[in-house]
Amino acid sequence: MLAKRFLSTKLCAFRYFSSVASQTLKVGDVLRETRVFSSEDVKDYAEVSHDWNLLHFNPETAHKAGFENRLVHGMLVASMFPRIISAHFPGAVYVSQNLHFRSPVYVGDEILGSVQATALRETKKKFIVKFSTKCFKSHDELLVIDGEATAILPNLEMLQTNSSE
Repeated sequence: MLAKRFLSTKLCAFRYFSSVASQTLKVGDVLRETRVFSSEDVKDYAEVSHDWNLLHFNPETAHKAGFENRLVHGMLVASMFPRIISAHFPGAVYVSQNLHFRSPVYVGDEILGSVQATALRETKKKFIVKFSTKCFKSHDELLVIDGEATAILPNLEMLQTNSSE
């Protein structure tokens, strides 16, 4: 159910390329996407992960812990990174991710996820790509998550995505 909901969620994809004339991924290219996390997203994630921490469900508990409202699970927010990569490179294999949670994400926040290619290496007719990964609150550009990911891509040709989805 969570995977079906996640895949059917309407996301806005923005693409920024260092190689404007080409659809081939190059170091420096950035892929971006926005998403708003709902209460239902948080509940579905808790069902799959079994993380029922009250900070995600009870506003009083969240306030007592010093937060403005109920939190979105950090790993749910970070799931934007493999989604962005696989949307442009079907068949990509996500092999590593490190994360730093910088600021809380609350239910209803609009989040901008961004991955930037920082290194490319060809091996056995596949490509190992390192990405800088970041999520920001869209309304104030506050960094909420950053890190680095590595993925194995079957090729460097980016699949067209509809930016109006």
